[in-house]
Amino acid sequence: MNSVAKNPLKVAVAGLGTVGAETVKVLQKQANLMAARYGRTIKVVAVSARSRRDRGFAMDGIDWYDDPVLMASSADADVVCELIGGSDGVAKAVVEAALAAGRHVVTANKALLAHHGVALAKTAESKGLTLGFEAAVAGGIPIIKALREGLAGNTIGRVYGIMNGTCNYILTTMRETGRDFADVLADAQRLGYAEADPSFDVDGVDTAHKLSLLTSLAFGTQVDFDSIHIEGIRHVSATDIAFAEELGYRIKLLGIARKTASGAIEQRVHPCMVRKDEPIATVEGVFNSVVVEGDSVGRSVSIGRGAGAGPTASAVVADLIDIVANRQTPTFGIPADLLEPLPAWSMDQHVGAYYIRLMVEDHPGVFADIAAALRDSDVSMEAVIQRGRSPDEVVPVVLTLHETEEVRLNDALQRISAIAAVVEPPRVIRIETL
Repeated sequence: MNSVAKNPLKVAVAGLGTVGAETVKVLQKQANLMAARYGRTIKVVAVSARSRRDRGFAMDGIDWYDDPVLMASSADADVVCELIGGSDGVAKAVVEAALAAGRHVVTANKALLAHHGVALAKTAESKGLTLGFEAAVAGGIPIIKALREGLAGNTIGRVYGIMNGTCNYILTTMRETGRDFADVLADAQRLGYAEADPSFDVDGVDTAHKLSLLTSLAFGTQVDFDSIHIEGIRHVSATDIAFAEELGYRIKLLGIARKTASGAIEQRVHPCMVRKDEPIATVEGVFNSVVVEGDSVGRSVSIGRGAGAGPTASAVVADLIDIVANRQTPTFGIPADLLEPLPAWSMDQHVGAYYIRLMVEDHPGVFADIAAALRDSDVSMEAVIQRGRSPDEVVPVVLTLHETEEVRLNDALQRISAIAAVVEPPRVIRIETL
């Protein structure tokens, strides 16, 4: 035990929000357990935050820094945990300063890695340093380690999942209560599940950040956030959710990446209708789920809490333990210099089935006009749902379409929108075959 005490892994933590504070608490609480398991303690030696208020852990032996960048470059630490957040600014400066000083980095910052991950990985690998980011995707689900190590013997065909607990909570609550988006969002903000400005979550950006990292790991490509097709959930209504239930579907915001037959990598984030009997359809509330399809393993499904202090801190500590145990792999599974540029793919190339909801004035000839618009765009209709007749009133009409190319769908939507009896823009949700 003397050798353990003399040789701790020294950690500096930048950012003491809920995740940063919880990380320090976990490391202090589990110090003896980790020493017994890995033969070396992990000791927090420095912290930095915007205020010195009490965070609920002992500060004995911990140096305080007002400047996190100075801490990253000069603290007596082996590892810097960047838990500030943001794609640029202080967070990026902290990571760059730590790597320049020869320190390993562990981060929960998906936005930073989505925009600068390859460059930071190249810097880390050139210096023989770890850039760990298990906490950046799906919180308590160890999906980074699974893709990088556990499934390394597989050729991955597709990876997809629910990666934002806020959106999943909102969609679940809308289905359970029949309430609309704005009302449930306000509740989520009051409960702390959604930020005061929820745009990153509900507009799909947070999911896209995470998907870009999984894509790189799964397919050996450079991280390319700008190539992702992104839609959020603001346009999903309680009416759509009720129709989905009737049709045998649940609506989920999914991030999906797959390798196409041409070799291009498809990346997209948008609401999807998925069959109720699919495992991912049963994932409710704030939980996340990630599914990986490999040629040897088949379908691997992981479910867990995707955010929150405890699950995210657990993932941060997992990366620190890898450093303690001297387990080092390239940041994105293969050396960053060997990551391939992402082949171009356009959403117009997507082929799938679709749900369309129209609000139309109910009078003779409307269905004939809609059918003609679909025919002229070479789009085939599978089914129609209309609740009774209300002559000259505005009523919802739901169409489901057979598989078609998105470019043809968009042409059909333009034709349908031009019909005088269609009084609102068509609402479209893709039906996903999983």
